[in-house]
Amino acid sequence: MYSKKINFWFLSSLLISIVVAIPIITVFTSFFEDTSNYYQILKDTFLFEYIFNSFTLLVCVLILTFILGTSSAYLVSFYTFPFSNFFKWALILSFAVPPYIYAYSLTAFFENYGTLYSILKNLFGTGDYNQHIPKFDGFIGAVLSLSFSLFAYVYILSRASFLYQSQNLIDLGRNLGFSKLKSFYSLILPAARPAIVTGLSLVAMETLAEFGAVDFFSINTLTTGIYNSWITFDDLAFSNRISFFLLIFIFALFILENLSRKKARYHSNTKGGFKQKEKIQLSGIKAFNSFFICLIIFFLSFLFPLSQMLYWTLKFPENLFDLKILTLTLNTIYLVFLSSLVLILFSLISNYGNRVSKNKFLNILSTLSISGYAIPGVILAVAFITFIAWFDENIIQALGFFSIKKMFIGSILGLVLVYFVRFYSLAFNGIKSGYEKINISVDESSYLLGYSKQKTFMNIHVPYLRNSLLFVVILISLEIIRELPITLILRPFNFETFATTAYISASEDLLEAAAAPALFLILIATICIIISSKYILRENE
Repeated sequence: MYSKKINFWFLSSLLISIVVAIPIITVFTSFFEDTSNYYQILKDTFLFEYIFNSFTLLVCVLILTFILGTSSAYLVSFYTFPFSNFFKWALILSFAVPPYIYAYSLTAFFENYGTLYSILKNLFGTGDYNQHIPKFDGFIGAVLSLSFSLFAYVYILSRASFLYQSQNLIDLGRNLGFSKLKSFYSLILPAARPAIVTGLSLVAMETLAEFGAVDFFSINTLTTGIYNSWITFDDLAFSNRISFFLLIFIFALFILENLSRKKARYHSNTKGGFKQKEKIQLSGIKAFNSFFICLIIFFLSFLFPLSQMLYWTLKFPENLFDLKILTLTLNTIYLVFLSSLVLILFSLISNYGNRVSKNKFLNILSTLSISGYAIPGVILAVAFITFIAWFDENIIQALGFFSIKKMFIGSILGLVLVYFVRFYSLAFNGIKSGYEKINISVDESSYLLGYSKQKTFMNIHVPYLRNSLLFVVILISLEIIRELPITLILRPFNFETFATTAYISASEDLLEAAAAPALFLILIATICIIISSKYILRENE
């Protein structure tokens, strides 16, 4: 009986990991398929531009997010100044604004006769202000949109590291005669390097995966190349070929992120060696400067896009009245509920299977399967369609069964399955972190009391993991609310969310119509972030 139950949990975990890994494997196996003439045309014309733009965009975003994330994290972690306790959680609200919505805000504010023009006209009267207003379209707009939307990755992880740095490190800088600036870049930053690299790796993966903002600004990147080669030129094989190259680069970043996380240490584990850091109380001009820096970052990353979407919504109320708020909300809740249910259920089974089987091969396969979060949504969508088409033609129809394409492509089932692959990492790692707090002796005691593995799982583990499960549901909800390319490609006909509605309006140059759905998206995402902030900013001060 014991071995059979072990086999059940092992096989369940193995099957789940294989299913999640299928789209990743599909991209690699599709590399050698024949492509159309579009491949040669693109290879001779725009392919280098795709690669160059992706790389340049990545470097610029990494530099800007590093500056924004580490500077703000340093200020709220080491100093006390007016509203410092407010800023420590308010700065993570930038997560509520997807890059594509930030792109809409930038364009709407700085375009000819846009919001800034209206402000200047109301303040100073009629004038030719357009020639003096900067235009943030194109590459700079994409860099700013991505940086202000993603810097919170660096902020959260840097702050976690700064928070638990020993006072001894700060005292060492003082004894060496270092200024605060020199102590920061000579001692504090190097000690936080693993956390910062981890945050930058996440920013890099999100930047390479971004579709909405770069597509809006008409920046040719590898992600837009994948989308266009499939949608515009109907060349699925070439989409997979571009995906292959992008996937290799993303896997390199994913491995770097994992290696950095393993080396990360946020506190000293030597007995008596850790001295609790004391925050320094700032006053006068130093307090004002710190407050002003945090305020500017908070305003530009959250209040600016929020106020711009609110302004357009109030200025054109007819767009709000035309918006099918109830339908879009129900569609979003429907997707969140189904996806959360599937992700939580299978992530629990997979984690428990890994725990009781202790199989090295299963652990390696699980590591591969959770890499789905690092893969752009457009790649997962294309890989999913490729696999379903191949499976239908070569397996299902060969056996004489009816076609299954309609069941998975352009359906809620297919959409939820790709969400499952994309966000499996969030659910798996979120539950795994909770499991790591349950000592294995708890399981052994349960078995001695006569509990089966199933009863131990249901009656002991699941209740203990309820906080982790709640956190995972909030994170999944936030991601699905913001997700654009997967929903855009795989959604059923006439099935819209706030994200797709905003994108469709913006793609038709109707930014004022995109404001209302974008505003609701930001507000719902903000609620999710505020609820989850106690988990994200967990500390022992």
